[in-house]
Amino acid sequence: MSDDTGAVVVDRPVGDGDEPGSARSRSRIAPWVALGVAVVMIALIVLLVGADSGRLGPSAETSLMNRPAPEAVGTLGDGTPFDLSRRKGSWVVINFFQSSCVPCIREHPELIEFVDAQRSLGESGAEFYSVVSGDTQANVEAFFAERGGDWPVVYSEGDSISTSFGVSLVPETWIVDPDGIVRFRAISEVTAESLAVVLQQLREALR
Repeated sequence: MSDDTGAVVVDRPVGDGDEPGSARSRSRIAPWVALGVAVVMIALIVLLVGADSGRLGPSAETSLMNRPAPEAVGTLGDGTPFDLSRRKGSWVVINFFQSSCVPCIREHPELIEFVDAQRSLGESGAEFYSVVSGDTQANVEAFFAERGGDWPVVYSEGDSISTSFGVSLVPETWIVDPDGIVRFRAISEVTAESLAVVLQQLREALR
């Protein structure tokens, strides 16, 4: 059709305009923008999780760091005396735990893997001990019978070892070097890989 001036006018249905910047154009682009943002966020999360899976990060603060480990005398499950000071010459990893502690339960399979890996190293491997905190021998033995693990478990009268190390919440994992010096403290769950990485880093730093 033409207007009064003779110019040709093309009819166009109302509402079909997709000019750049129009509301309809923006409504079509918005879902794709949101999807792109979501993909980027997921990728970042995956990268962060992957980056942290193999390390524990810096040691937790303690006044005992780089000082001789405090007195830690107790009894093993079979009645054999335990004295940390007599373990000099070996790297020693101590894990404070309680059988009803949920994080302790979660990390237990990781500790089994870590202990197995250290044993495979022979004399070069670290010694590993679980120190009971606020629990009974009956509960602890039932825990290990159900969940596995055959490393030494240490009991101390009145939880004296936990008190000496300043442990109030479990799990906590400590590393003591062959000279009996405290070198690392973790106040969260550990994994077999992260604990092995920290131990190796300490070995290399003290060579």
